[in-house]
Amino acid sequence: MDCKSALHKLGLLSCVLILLSGCAISYKFNGANINYETTKSISIADFPNNAAMVNPTLSNDLSEGIRNLYQRQTRLQILRKGGDLELEGEIVGYDITQGAISASSYASESKLTIRVTVRFTNNINPEESFERTYSAYQTFDASRLLSDVQDELCAVIITEIAESIYNDTVARW
Repeated sequence: MDCKSALHKLGLLSCVLILLSGCAISYKFNGANINYETTKSISIADFPNNAAMVNPTLSNDLSEGIRNLYQRQTRLQILRKGGDLELEGEIVGYDITQGAISASSYASESKLTIRVTVRFTNNINPEESFERTYSAYQTFDASRLLSDVQDELCAVIITEIAESIYNDTVARW
């Protein structure tokens, strides 16, 4: 290899390195899109259960599930009220419906659906504030009693709803 060719390759490599050093690729595994210099806290109120059919532990389980997710995935201080970001709402639906029908004309599946209305207030960027309803469901064998599967189903549904709220508020996918 002659000297001119080596200098040409070295020059080309230097240009590539300079270009790459000017580019910053940032990826956070938690998906949060938060400016921690301006946004330091989130208040998450308790989510009361206003559904017609009431699961006595659902309000606490949902509220704590949401708080735990933000605590694990962000550096925001979790408050009960007065945060830079505010989450509040209520459980508006806790319903059991019959799903698939078997060959014998009986329901073979039942579906538990939970609906939650959420009001998100961003006190730093008010244009990002919203109100919307989230819902998720899980099916179970209709021959089983709800009381036998309720805790397991609710845990899965709460996780799904909490992740949807998180994605819409701080991840904004």
